[in-house]
Amino acid sequence: MNATLRIPRNCPLCGAPGADATPFWQKDDLRVGRCARCSMVFVTPAPAAMVQGDFYDTEAAAYYLSPAKLESDYSDVRFERELRLFRRFCPRGAVLDVGCSTGAFLFQLQKRWPGDYTPLGTDACGPALDHAASRGVPVARGSFLELDFGGRRFDAITFWAVLEHLAEPRRFLERAQTLLVPGGLCFALVPNLRSLALRVLGPRSRSVYPQHLNYFSAETLRALGRRAGLKPIAVRFMHFNPVAHWQDWRRGGRPASDAERAELLRRTTAWKQSAWTRPARWVYNAVEAALAACGLADNVAMVFRNTAPET
Repeated sequence: MNATLRIPRNCPLCGAPGADATPFWQKDDLRVGRCARCSMVFVTPAPAAMVQGDFYDTEAAAYYLSPAKLESDYSDVRFERELRLFRRFCPRGAVLDVGCSTGAFLFQLQKRWPGDYTPLGTDACGPALDHAASRGVPVARGSFLELDFGGRRFDAITFWAVLEHLAEPRRFLERAQTLLVPGGLCFALVPNLRSLALRVLGPRSRSVYPQHLNYFSAETLRALGRRAGLKPIAVRFMHFNPVAHWQDWRRGGRPASDAERAELLRRTTAWKQSAWTRPARWVYNAVEAALAACGLADNVAMVFRNTAPET
């Protein structure tokens, strides 16, 4: 990856010139601005490898396929919040997971509710799709914006921790809208710009790094969906990782390596499944629920409905 090549970006929400954005954060050579027109927070100029997507099919593959990351992703507790939200709104149907990585979310759908869903995953990382296919997850290869689905329509399309990585997230949601059946659902989860962690840590957080090109609040995520022709029908705040936040505070903003990220994910996943940590989990769940109620949890998830009539 060419770490020095940068590409200017306009606001991914309203299209206002990126040069007009006011400074918001600075982390090393990463410049994050706030749109003067719509208040969207985004990176400009952005690393070329992230904008063009090359990074995800090359350097990122080692992280996605590391033993610690795979062990965590395929744990039964890994997507429990997302699965609970998804199941509530979409009890069955054809599901497309955009940015499915190694396919763990779709794997859980098949494992927990066999026969209820017809899954399909797509991702920019070819090696990750190879692993998904090896676990029995159907995959489609190619750019989501250009893929030919042969007239196929979906009851639900998911973007779990994807939109923050995209140079043009609005185009992805617009494409999703065209692929949904009338009344179909779009699910999106992104880091929460208004989280307690980002309010306290700011650019010292590991969430502020070159792979994240966009920083959404619930308001800007809602506005993005509306501009793409989708109607927001539900919002949830979820997740809280106090260990990661404590590490970021102590590091003073020094980036965590991929190996460190994967190992922490493996450890926290193991803690969630251990009987010895049950009392601590009660406290943790209470804290997470309190943060979620105040809109301060680490992530914000939103459910959109396609209200466009059949054409």
